Amino acid sequence: MFDAGHARRPLVEVRGLKMHFPILAGVLRRRVGEVKAVDGVSFDILEGETLGLVGESGCGKSTCGRAILRLYDITEGAIRINGRDIARASHAELRKLRPTMQMVFQDPQASLNPRMTVAKIIAEPLDEHTTLSRREKMQRVHELMDAVGLSRDFANRFPHEFSGGQRQRIGIARALALNPQFIVCDEPIAALDVSIQAQVVNLLEDLQEQFGLTYLFISHDLSMVRHIADRVAVMYLGKVVELAPREPLYSAPLHPYTQALLSAVPEPDPSVRSTTERIILEGDVPSPANPPEGCNFSTRCPRVMDICRRQEPEFREVAAGHFVACHLCSPQPETTAGATAATQVSKSVQQGE
Repeated sequence: MFDAGHARRPLVEVRGLKMHFPILAGVLRRRVGEVKAVDGVSFDILEGETLGLVGESGCGKSTCGRAILRLYDITEGAIRINGRDIARASHAELRKLRPTMQMVFQDPQASLNPRMTVAKIIAEPLDEHTTLSRREKMQRVHELMDAVGLSRDFANRFPHEFSGGQRQRIGIARALALNPQFIVCDEPIAALDVSIQAQVVNLLEDLQEQFGLTYLFISHDLSMVRHIADRVAVMYLGKVVELAPREPLYSAPLHPYTQALLSAVPEPDPSVRSTTERIILEGDVPSPANPPEGCNFSTRCPRVMDICRRQEPEFREVAAGHFVACHLCSPQPETTAGATAATQVSKSVQQGE
């Protein structure tokens, strides 16, 4: 697990990332608009840490993760992984870089070829990117199956013969085959039973410690993100509205949207639950094809001001490592003062002052 007390270099650097999909209409299929799935996202992921990316369905989380790995040709922005420019790399250059960056997909059943055995699925990256002999590949497959907790006796079975949790372990083994540095985990537990989710998350943590991995962990499960992530980024309608270390974000969220999300997380302690006010957001999420002017959250924010409807808030640091895009928050010159002010702003927003 990432040690916040030990300085680490950024392994992944994302600046102004935009992923806009064209809207085509008419017989001639002319472009009449665009869906702004990701609209100006910037963050770093430090070497060896897990950055959690959260938000409701449709906010652009998965698109952001895929764009970072250049599974899409991005619209605009800069992406550097381990110092290498990913955003402008050609497809031939990307192929050489693929071993360093991999992905674990949301639905293990859909991401595994039903006509291939487990051994062939895990060995496929080795076939594409290495010159290992057949014996060496099989040895590597067995090592990976051991690492993710699968019996070697399952090597010649097909995906349909496994449970959801076992299929996800196969997908994780495939992602580890080329010894990557960076893995995007795109809601890896969303399609699994609750009883299996903790096992997969614990496996990811163990593998991170064993192989020194760096994760972007995408999820809408705030409780699970709190368990695995070192820092958390909150997305709303294609933009990151808040980014902070895990505990400051969960204990003193600054953005009204983050506060609303966290208020919806079930609290098992009755004494704490009775003092927690549920924030109900009114209205529907605007269309990413036609986002509102000013702040994207202005149409649903319980603390909206006139400036929110006219001017887009700047994404800025208001406390040590705590970034937020909200007109209610202002940066402080010193770390201590910033942390104090951040807590005060959070309390005043929650209390409706």
